[in-house]
Order: sequence, then structure tokens, then C-alpha cells
Amino acid sequence: MTESSLAAAVRDVLAVDPESYRTDAATDADFVLSELSDGTFDNHQSILGLEYEFYAVSENRWNPGDDGSHGLARVPRRLLELIGFEKELGLHNAEMTATPQPFNADGVRAIESEVRSQLTAALDCTAPEGLRLVSDGLWTIPPTGETAREYLTDSVDDDGVRIATNMTDAVRYHAMANGNLADTFRVEAPHVDIAAETLMPESLITSIQPHYQMQQAMDLPRCFTYALRLAGPLLALGVNAPFFPPDLYEEGVDPETILAEGWHENRIAVFESVLNTATETDKVAFPEDIDSLETAIRRVVNDEVIVPMDVDRSDRFHDNFATLRRKHGTFWRWVRPVFGGPSRSAANARIEFRPLPAQPTVRDSMALTVAFAGAMEGLTRTEHPVGDLPWDAARDNFYAAMRNGLAADIEWILADGTETTDSTAAITDLLDHAAEGLRAVGLDNEAVDAYLQPLMWRVDNELTPAGWKREQVRGRLDDGEGFETAIHEMQREYIDHQSETLIDGDFRDW
Repeated sequence: MTESSLAAAVRDVLAVDPESYRTDAATDADFVLSELSDGTFDNHQSILGLEYEFYAVSENRWNPGDDGSHGLARVPRRLLELIGFEKELGLHNAEMTATPQPFNADGVRAIESEVRSQLTAALDCTAPEGLRLVSDGLWTIPPTGETAREYLTDSVDDDGVRIATNMTDAVRYHAMANGNLADTFRVEAPHVDIAAETLMPESLITSIQPHYQMQQAMDLPRCFTYALRLAGPLLALGVNAPFFPPDLYEEGVDPETILAEGWHENRIAVFESVLNTATETDKVAFPEDIDSLETAIRRVVNDEVIVPMDVDRSDRFHDNFATLRRKHGTFWRWVRPVFGGPSRSAANARIEFRPLPAQPTVRDSMALTVAFAGAMEGLTRTEHPVGDLPWDAARDNFYAAMRNGLAADIEWILADGTETTDSTAAITDLLDHAAEGLRAVGLDNEAVDAYLQPLMWRVDNELTPAGWKREQVRGRLDDGEGFETAIHEMQREYIDHQSETLIDGDFRDW
């Protein structure tokens, strides 16, 4: 799509009446509620799905002596189509979506096999182009010859429409920067200073997003309660974004101060602040509990309108609520309910779990995915008392994990009803019930251990990917390297380790 045609498409979006859009979403909500009442969204068993985001870097094979290796790289659109990955916000992004599978032993193996096979094929295709896909939480080395600030802020004015130079040509992304939002999208994190006229600062981050589809839609509120309680402890296990590209830090800040005051999972801060500084309400947030299916749906309807795009409707089942689905696309909560399905038989209610950054290896990403799904089964089947943990404690756990990873104080209720703020006790209890849930859906003890032991290793060794990165930077600073060099060399080491372990190893090998 050319700049002018993209700008014209943006203008068409901005011409849509937001009140009419909201009214259509409310009508769609009535349809969904009626179908929920009829049992249309129920399923014979729970189902697991996964979205997995990557960013691309340059192998710099043409200048092997240059210091630009592993710098961020744009993925040609034709290559993205060839490898079967989807576009994401930045030109450097690529997203894989694994086919949802029944949540049982064979289904879990199928998801992991699909991720491995798709990613292996993608790496085989990108290698001849001098590119590599990286599984990570936040990139830190900009493209060769550019600063991170330049890459994130570069844009053009196309007859009054602001177009981000390095953003994919999806109309809704560009429309956000040209609607009724604030003039700037700013990152708010300790000692970081970056703002842009477009959404591009959000493209710093990548994630994994497990989807858990419950058997009975009516169980969604109860399952949602448990998912919120899981968010903090699982984030503490998975933190993987302690640093920004060095040129995005405020001038004159001492590296020791950044290490002392920086957070372990800046991906949370990026997504929240970039969008919340530009919107009237805090659209990216830790959500409140849900007391009914109607509450879940009405929250989407009543959420602040950002991109009121027209929708096309056909005879597919989910086109009966196409506007609601479109509006859900800007319902940015860290855990969110989803109602979908292209056919009546495929209709489902599910929980999309969004707190987790992408991990160093496929096995680590799968470990967190399976731990989440297993815990959803294990906690709900036993009516674990952590479901009674106050909502504000669950919220505080989430942001404490963002700041401090495994060192966070995690408030939890153990299976016997004992209250604790010991993160090790909380996570151990969580993983024990995840194991119970996995065995309940058919995984044997060997398979359970294979998925969960990499996470228990992190607890036993008090080391997360974010902790590893911080140790790397600390060691390099102690050896006399400058702050920028220390971060860049840490990142190169991360990618080098990953090149050897991404498909068949795990973080413990590092």
C-alpha cells in the first residue's frame, strides 16, 4: 500500500461515526448474550491456543568485522508471507499463531510441534536473507546506521495524515495516531525518555499470549478470577525485559542508577504508558474481576472508542458480532475475555493471557504457556482458596513482579488456606497445582516434569531471563565497558546463546 492510499484509508476510518460504531457493538453484544444463553459457546473440553511474537535482527554477514551484528532489521513483506507469519506493529515484527488444540497430552504436543516446525522453517527462509528471528521481551540494538529514537519516531505527513515510516501498513495502527488521541505516545519507565507522534514506541516489545478456552462459557467469570491471581506469579517467573536501547535513557543518568532503579519487565510499562498517555482512560490495565458474562461483554462495549472502523459482514457465525469483535481489538487489558468462532460449532469463550514476554527458547515459552493452562485446570478443579485473594492484592502482585521479578513480595493463599508473602512458596504452590491440572488432562509425570522443571529451576536458582541480562550488564560494567557497549554486548550474547538453543534447548543451558 502506498503512502497516499494508506492515508486515504486512514481518512475513511476517521470518518466513521464513533457513536454509531458503539451502538452497533451494543447490538452485537445482545446477539452474543443470547447465544451464550443457548449454550452456543460451550465446548466438550478445554482448548489451548498460542500467539508467539518475534522480532528480526541482521546477521550482518556482509560486514562480519563490523559492530552492527544483531541490529534490528525490517522483514520484507514478501518474506513474511512466505514463512506464513503475520504482520505486527513494526516492520521488524513477525507473529506466529499456533492452531488451537484440545487441552490434553496430544494437544500440547501438537502445539509445541507446530511452533517448532513453523519456526524452524521460518529460520531456514530468513537465513539466506541475512536475517534471524529472535524470541525476546524488548529489543535493545537499533538497525545499523540508525538510533532507536530515529527508528521509533521517524514519520511523514501525507496531506495531514501522520504515517510512521517503520510501521506496518495496517490501517488501524496508523488511524490511532490520527484520531482523537493526544499528540504524543510516551514511554514512562525509570530514567527513560522517548515519545513519538505515532504508536511506534510500542513496537519495542514482543510477547507470548496463551489462550485458554473453557468447556462451559458460564465458567468464564470464575476462571477469569483465577487468571488474574496467576498473573503476578507467572510474570515474576517470566520477566525478560530489563533494559531499553541505550539511547532512549535520559542524558546524564548513571548506569548504577539505572541498574538499581530499573524494572525487570519494562514491556509492561511500554504497553501501558504508550497507549494510556494518549487516551482519556487507562485502556491498558490490570482488569477488575468479572461477576457475569454480561459484565464481560458490556465492558468491551463501553470501553473508550479509539478506531471506529467499518466492518464487513458475511454469513460466517462471528460476523453476527463483527463490530463487537473489532472493538475488542482495542480492548487492551492484561487478561481479557474473548468470544469468537467462525462457525456456530466452533464458537467459544476463552481467556487471553497477555502478561508474558517471549522467552529465550521455545521450551521456555511453552513451559509458561503450559503452566498457565495447567494452573487454570488445577486451581479451578480444586476450588483453590487463592480465588479468594482480594483483587487489589492480585493487582499489586502483578506490578511488584513487573518491578522486581522473583524478588517481588507475592501475596498468596496456599492450598491449606495459609496466607503468605513468600514468592517462592506462592510459585511452588502454583506450579504444584499446574502439575495436578496437567495430570488431570492426561499428561504423564514425565511430560509434566519436562514442562514445569525449567520454571522450578528458575525459582531454585533465583534466576530469570531478566536476571541473566542484568548479571551480564553488571559484569561488563565491572570490567570497564561503557553502558551502551554493555547492553549491546549482552544482547548479542543473548542472541548467540539463543541461536544454539532456541529450538531444542532451554534457558538452563545458558
